[in-house]
Amino acid sequence: MKYERRKYTLSRIGNSLPVSLCIYVLIVFLICRAALTGSEAMGYNWQWYRVPQFLYRHTEDGFQLGELVWGLWGTIKLSVLAFALATILGLGIVLLRLSKLVVGSAVATVYLEIVRNTPILILLYLFYYILGQIFNFDRFTAAVLCLAAYHAALISEVFRAGIKSVPQGQWEAARSIGMSDSLAFRKIILPQTIKIVLPPLTGEAINLVKSSAIVSVIAVSELTTVGRNLISDTYMSFEIWFTIAIIYAILTLLLSILANLIEKRLEN
Repeated sequence: MKYERRKYTLSRIGNSLPVSLCIYVLIVFLICRAALTGSEAMGYNWQWYRVPQFLYRHTEDGFQLGELVWGLWGTIKLSVLAFALATILGLGIVLLRLSKLVVGSAVATVYLEIVRNTPILILLYLFYYILGQIFNFDRFTAAVLCLAAYHAALISEVFRAGIKSVPQGQWEAARSIGMSDSLAFRKIILPQTIKIVLPPLTGEAINLVKSSAIVSVIAVSELTTVGRNLISDTYMSFEIWFTIAIIYAILTLLLSILANLIEKRLEN
């Protein structure tokens, strides 16, 4: 009993937000310290005073947003569209896979195996250089479709695990009162599944935000692309990359906090 109580207490401490933030700050501090030590050995000339101009500036025309902020907006827009499409596609894939349709289940299984075992960079080249030329996709559309197709496969597995975790008695109870399977899924199974899959879905959303950096190889205007362009112009490699890393960290941390709030709201 004492062991279980101690284990529960340690679990609560490990899952608390302040402890997580402290651990994160400590890791960031150690990384920054290592970078500073390495840069001093290289004789690097730090120019942090130039970084704010890439976030905002005051000109004769008034307050203006910097390049990094516009790059962040591009990342947010890309990630939101891709995640929404990936969620819809992932739900469709899992419904096909769990259906009694032999062809539909086979198609979903083949799609999952191909996408999960293909590097996302290869998929990006496929969507832009091949499918983009056939269907006349621009860079942004190809990037959204690639990220959605890749993460839809992962999200479908999250949904499948969530649906499978709903007790079979819920299906039987719905059928006993005359509900069809489709109605039972919409009214009973899906609401319970959403509560179960919200934490792993948040993880997939964060992974998608980080994966969006890969689209810089086809010059889509987002945070990483803007950062690479600024480095080419200013040669401020460490300052720009550290700033971009901090922006990504803040964005993903806000996503985690938002997911926790939604999860608590659903529990109530």
